[in-house]
Amino acid sequence: MTEQRVAAVERALAILNAFHEGDRGVTLAILAKRTGLYRSTILRLCASLERYGFLYRDHEGAFHLGAALWRLGNIYQGSFDIASYVRPVLSALVESTGETSAFYIREGDRRICLFREHAPRPFRHHIEEGSELPLDRGASARILLAYGDDDSDVSQQVRAEGFYYSRGERDPDASAIAVPVFGTGQRFVGSLGVTFLTQSFTEAKYENILEALRRESASLSAQLGYCPSTAEP
Repeated sequence: MTEQRVAAVERALAILNAFHEGDRGVTLAILAKRTGLYRSTILRLCASLERYGFLYRDHEGAFHLGAALWRLGNIYQGSFDIASYVRPVLSALVESTGETSAFYIREGDRRICLFREHAPRPFRHHIEEGSELPLDRGASARILLAYGDDDSDVSQQVRAEGFYYSRGERDPDASAIAVPVFGTGQRFVGSLGVTFLTQSFTEAKYENILEALRRESASLSAQLGYCPSTAEP
């Protein structure tokens, strides 16, 4: 099936995505720089966006996000269920890797296993949804620390590489690889990971799991509103 795209709609959405957290009004020049669109094109599209309440322009000529987005945001928040986004991703990871997958969030000095999908075989890493674990060891713990408030050498390396591989840190029989998941405004949401038997490690398994995690975390982040094209360096 051929992918159907409407260029004008995509350009209008590019303008909305060009607004960054903390912006207090964006000039035409900045919009042109961030989107790569001609100024004349931006002005035509902004006129339509203003007409429907998605933008407004102040007396100095700067553009601001409009109230229509606030209304849609409230509707979205009222219907948002993160499980409906995360669980299909966990299932896809189990299918592509044959290993157990999980999604963790941080609460204070603990990490919470929010969602988990077990591998369809006898060996299971016995952690269930809702389990609380410490933040001092394990792949997901390292991700939660690195993208939280920790600035240790380990966390700096995790941020530079974009993942963490733990080999028997919490359980000598279990190893794991984890990656970060982001949402709107480049906000860190949680850690997506895959756990497997330490003794089953091979270079091919490692590469397959890491590739699957990066693919699924990118997909999940996009669904949660992350837009890397507008992320600040």
